[in-house]
Amino acid sequence: MKSLCVYCGSRSGDDPRFAAEARRIGQEAAKRGWRIVYGGGKLGLMGVTAGAARDAGGKVFGIIPDFLVDLEGVLDGVDHTIVKTMHERKMMMFEESDAILTLPGGIGTLEELIETLSWARLALHRKPIIVLNLDGFWTPLKSLFEHIVERDFAAPELLTDLSFVDRAEDVFPLLAKRTLEEVI
Repeated sequence: MKSLCVYCGSRSGDDPRFAAEARRIGQEAAKRGWRIVYGGGKLGLMGVTAGAARDAGGKVFGIIPDFLVDLEGVLDGVDHTIVKTMHERKMMMFEESDAILTLPGGIGTLEELIETLSWARLALHRKPIIVLNLDGFWTPLKSLFEHIVERDFAAPELLTDLSFVDRAEDVFPLLAKRTLEEVI
C-alpha cells in the first residue's frame, strides 16, 4: 500500500471549495488504496481529508503532538499516534509516506512543505512533492520559488523538485506517473 502524506490547514479557509477538494482527495485516496498520513487533528482541512478517507473505507494514520490533542482533538475511527514535539510529528509523517501532497493551509503547512522541499534539494529523498494550487492559493509561493531561482539563490532544479497542479483530479494521475518514474 502506498502512503500519501497530506499537509494542510487545521482551519478550512475562506472558500468552501477548499473543503470540497480536500474531501475529494480523501475519497480518491481510499478508492485507489492510498493510506492518508496527516497531522492527526480533527479540525479544518486536516479533519475533512482524513474523515473523507476514513468514511470511504480507506486507511488513515494521524500523528499529533500531545500538546495539540486538547486544542485540535483527534479524529475518531483512524489510527493515530501521539508524539512529544512538532519535529517528531513532521519526521514521522515524512517517514510513513511515499509521497507528499500540500493543500491550502497556514504557516504550519508552509513550514512542512518548505522543510520537505529542502530535504529534496539536499538529495535526502526523491519522494514526489505535489502542491494542490486550488484557486491559485499557492501561486505567490510558486512565484517566490521562481524569484529565488532567477536571483541565483537556488538551482533551477528547485522548480522541478515539486509539481503544482490546479485540480484535485490531477493529483493521483501525477502520483502514478511520478512513482512509476522512481522505479524505472
